[in-house]
Amino acid sequence: VQLQASGGGLVQAGGSLRLSCAASGRSFNTYYMGWFRQAPGKEREFVAGISSGGGIVYYADSVRGRFTVSRDNAKNTVYLQMNDLKPEDAAVYYCAAGRGRSTVASMYDYWGQGTQVTVSS
Repeated sequence: VQLQASGGGLVQAGGSLRLSCAASGRSFNTYYMGWFRQAPGKEREFVAGISSGGGIVYYADSVRGRFTVSRDNAKNTVYLQMNDLKPEDAAVYYCAAGRGRSTVASMYDYWGQGTQVTVSS
């Protein structure tokens, strides 16, 4: 599976962005998908995940209630809607594909290249 993340950019605090992650390959709908982020000098951290069929979603405490993960298996795409963005949300955001529910980066097999999110205060 090859993943291509997009949709990052510069937004003011309180604003919104929608990230997309397009996947190649015919097995997209068999993978759990995750979103992770990494800020300069920090470790990569889990943000949100979604099951292969989309029926199970899970979030980091820091984004729950503000971010929404979804997927469209017909389009081989997973989304991350980010609302009420805060300066601490600024990071490079990565999408990843794995075989089960996990918040651990090493449990994901395939990664996109990342998209930068910058939040101005």
